[in-house]
Amino acid sequence: MKEFSYSKDAAGIVTVTMDMEGPVNSMNAEFGPIFKQMVDRLEAEEGLTGVILTSAKDTFFAGGDLKRLLAITPDQAEMLFAEVEDMKADMRRLEKLPVPVVAAINGAALGGGFELCLVCNHRIAASNPKTKIGLPEVTLGLLPGAGGVVRLVHLLGLEPAMPFVMEGKQLAPEAALKAGLIHEVVAPEDLLTRARDWILSVQGDADAATQPWDQKGHRIPGGGSNSPKMAPRIAGAAAMLFQKTKGLLPAPKKILDIMVEAGGKLDFDTALRYETRRFVSLVISPEAKNMISTFFFGLNQVKGGASRPKDVPRSKVQRLGILGAGMMGQGIAYSAAMAGIEVVLRDMTQDAAERGKAYTEALLTKRVKRGRMTEAEAAAVLARIIPVAETEALRGCDMIIEAVFEKIEVKDQVLAECEALLGEGGVWGSNTSTLPITRLASKAANRANFVGLHFFSPVDKMPLLEIIAGQDTSDETLARAFDFAQQIRKTPIIVGDKTGFYTSRTIGTKIIEAVELVAEGHDPIRVDNLSRLTGMPTGMLSLLDEVQIKLVTDIYRTQVGMGLLDPAEEQNPKARDMLAAMLDDHDRVGRATGKGFYDYADGAKVIWEGLQHWRDPEATISDRDIQDRILFRPVLESLRCLEEGVLRSVADGNIGSIMGIGAPVHTGGYIQYVNTYGLDRFVARCEELAAAYGPRFAPPQILRDHAADGRPFR
Repeated sequence: MKEFSYSKDAAGIVTVTMDMEGPVNSMNAEFGPIFKQMVDRLEAEEGLTGVILTSAKDTFFAGGDLKRLLAITPDQAEMLFAEVEDMKADMRRLEKLPVPVVAAINGAALGGGFELCLVCNHRIAASNPKTKIGLPEVTLGLLPGAGGVVRLVHLLGLEPAMPFVMEGKQLAPEAALKAGLIHEVVAPEDLLTRARDWILSVQGDADAATQPWDQKGHRIPGGGSNSPKMAPRIAGAAAMLFQKTKGLLPAPKKILDIMVEAGGKLDFDTALRYETRRFVSLVISPEAKNMISTFFFGLNQVKGGASRPKDVPRSKVQRLGILGAGMMGQGIAYSAAMAGIEVVLRDMTQDAAERGKAYTEALLTKRVKRGRMTEAEAAAVLARIIPVAETEALRGCDMIIEAVFEKIEVKDQVLAECEALLGEGGVWGSNTSTLPITRLASKAANRANFVGLHFFSPVDKMPLLEIIAGQDTSDETLARAFDFAQQIRKTPIIVGDKTGFYTSRTIGTKIIEAVELVAEGHDPIRVDNLSRLTGMPTGMLSLLDEVQIKLVTDIYRTQVGMGLLDPAEEQNPKARDMLAAMLDDHDRVGRATGKGFYDYADGAKVIWEGLQHWRDPEATISDRDIQDRILFRPVLESLRCLEEGVLRSVADGNIGSIMGIGAPVHTGGYIQYVNTYGLDRFVARCEELAAAYGPRFAPPQILRDHAADGRPFR
């Protein structure tokens, strides 16, 4: 068989070793015919006593061919349905062989790879630290379409299966064994021997060669979906699902639907066909196209260094200096120490520096309690952080990051005090969300080695690092910053040095548009709730309270004072006036002081009664217009950033918007959203909004050009 090696030993055991063309085995267009040929041969094999399915690759099996699935169009749906059904029929034939079949899992088995394992009677995994086992399709807007949903329900039961199929949970071999996904974990060198020994040990045992769901009297563990005790649990799962996805992600909803049908309403084979129909409907959905484009291809492009300057050798930071042990500095220190970097954490006093280190100690203590690291490992991480008050301790660091107050004069001061302490060729990074890097670098002795590093709070949880290239920042410095980001396990994007960079500039548009709606007289609770129902993690007014009205207003006033913004060109003047009045006249600072758009007390929040001053009972607007105004603003701003060169790639914009500023997951990022919305349709909708609400919604030229040429943003 092409790409599957087939060998039979003296005991009648056939070992099939998958070795498909390319770096991994996958369910591509070639897989179906090869798999069918394998099953045909096994069914015809005389003297067959058992089958071992394994892989010649580092991974066992990588799952579906996402590039092909991304290209499937609605008119190809029936073709895909027939193709998947044929493959599943062959998988069904394999699991109905009258001999035991073992999956010898030598590496990662995810998605279709684990579905292939589920077809086998016995699953043995090698204790490989890189191995992950699970069904992560939902994270790409899909569902396990090769029998994964149906088989896992019958194997584990409805509730235990939910985290794996509805959340895409992945486990290491030992955890997978405990969860019941596999039967054994052995040393890699013992994998095939143990598979063979198990087959020999169950000869003559009919149940060993029969899947649980094909055995007489089989019942779904914990009860089927038609049992009275499961009804409230299913209803609760549906309610929690809507609360989490707001109805915008079809995949988990369809997975739950399949689970209910497979869990007792349909026979096993009919449930498999039902699963195929749901799978195909997702493949052609815009949500899946968006999520596959960004979370797989876009993320791989970003992590692969598409925006990293070429021809610069890879580098690692050995000793990192951090100025400022506050919220940002302590988070950076933790991330760096976890990556094995020695950290010198400096603050104005020794006590302040020690408090910064204590942040890491608290996080490590939680990890130890949860069994995620040993006490010895935690102690080693903590020992890498050296809290100091004197600046001389920074001497020789190959990178220094200042994470002091967001004021130019403070940043200038620490630069003057500490830049000379850098080791030869060392990089100076300024952690800032808005202050111009070129301006900050103007006071540096070595501007080429000065770069912006915009971390997101909390640093230990937020995965993005926005790297800002100043006018004089060298390619070598950008490359070293990129490598440092990956070293501390952050996803880096490189952006240009224009006001607000990419993330701060873009997140501000959706927030200020929500404020504008309230300033126009619309109900603030309605505005906040509808913004959340676009798929944003939280309502925009609630988000502004978290960020703080004072901070947003101070940043705006600073940018005006520096000549970076012209108040005469402000696109949301009513909103700016409203925020100024809330802050200056009513001391509405934000949630930190208990007073923002909401009043906060005793764990509850209530809309501030003073907002009635701006309410206009005559103001009317549709729900759709509210949501489109809030969603389209950051989309249009992302396109303008791409047009101006602030963004170096579409992938950077999509990943940056998802990981950094809460773009709705179903959009695949703000730029990708335009592709599946439809370029012409998006232009037309922008023109409608511009006519009704102002030129800030006018389509930028880059959008018009792509629409005219029919070119998606890639």
